[in-house]
Parts: sequence; C-alpha cells; structure tokens
Amino acid sequence: MDEKMKIVCLDLEGVLVPEIWIAFSKASGIPELSRTTRDEPDYDVLMCFRLEILKRHGLGLKEIQEVIGTIEPLPGAKDFLDELRSLTQVIILSDTFTQFATPLMKKLAWPTLFCNTLTVGEDGTITGYRMRTERSKLSTVRALQSVGFDTIAAGDSFNDLDMIRESVAGFLFRSTDQIQKDNPDLPAFEEYGELLSAIRHIL
Repeated sequence: MDEKMKIVCLDLEGVLVPEIWIAFSKASGIPELSRTTRDEPDYDVLMCFRLEILKRHGLGLKEIQEVIGTIEPLPGAKDFLDELRSLTQVIILSDTFTQFATPLMKKLAWPTLFCNTLTVGEDGTITGYRMRTERSKLSTVRALQSVGFDTIAAGDSFNDLDMIRESVAGFLFRSTDQIQKDNPDLPAFEEYGELLSAIRHIL
C-alpha cells in the first residue's frame, strides 16, 4: 500500500503571529485581556470572559481590528511558512476569527486558514461567536486522516494538544514551561529552523 500523503497543521497565534488578545490587552490597558489558551484550557470560558470585559469597557470589533492592523508576523514566520509550503501542503488551524485573522493572512501570503467567526451587532459590538465545529482542531485532523492524509501538527497551547497527539507526528512550539512539563513526551522547539528540520525528517 502506498504511503499516505502528509499535510501539516499549524496553530496561528504564538506560532506564526503574536497573540492578538495580548496585543489588544496592552493597547487598551486592560490586563485581564492578556489571558489566552495558554492559561485557560476551556475556550468557551475564556471567550465569555473576554466578551464580558469588552462589554464592560464599551469596546467592539473596530477597536480590536485597529490593533490587529499594527501586528506583524513573528520574526522568521513568513520565511518558515514559505519554505514549509514548498515542501508539503499546510493548513493553519486556529480558534481565532475571520474578522481578526484576514489582515494577518495577507501578511503571510494567504495560507489556508480554518477558523471561527464572530457575531457582531450593527453598532460593532461583538455579541458572540460561532465555532466552526466542536473541538475544531481535533475534528479537522481526524477529517483529513479520513480522506487519506497523515497529519503533522504543531502548536503552543492547551487547545493544540488534541491535534498534536492525534497526528502521526506532533510538536510543541514556543509553548509554556507548564505545558512542556505536563507533556514531556512531546518534542518541544523554540526556533523555526528546528521545527522545519523535524517536519522535513518526517515528510
């Protein structure tokens, strides 16, 4: 039987671009908004927390998008992604939202992105969000596997662990000390060159 084709699934924030909510936390002066999926495993809890804070401060999509417009990919991220895409197919799997991610995708030369969407009122207030599917990263790698791909995954947060462990190979990239400590069997890298070499070895 022929070896399966391989496809790489990457997290976005913390791996290719800075954490959007951390950037907005600094710009808005609201420290509570710096909490991310590195800190809170339950994404619904995290988003409800964020939306409540935005409502309390009268902030909406426009203010967040203004900050996102100033964000650049992490140093070396585009070159890494360009090289990786020359070797194999790549999908970015993120729990962010299309309204946040589109300007960043442009700066990364429009890689394929699977993410979620916000519900926004006429006044620009973020009223909620719609997840693409339940446990979207895990569901996506399983779906890719069901149509003949072996997945290789890399990410930095709690919500990446499912797709990393479900894949034929998985890596932590610039993760927290605690996540690395809790998952000592997962290879952990800090530099794009290391991650690229590890992926290239599997392809």
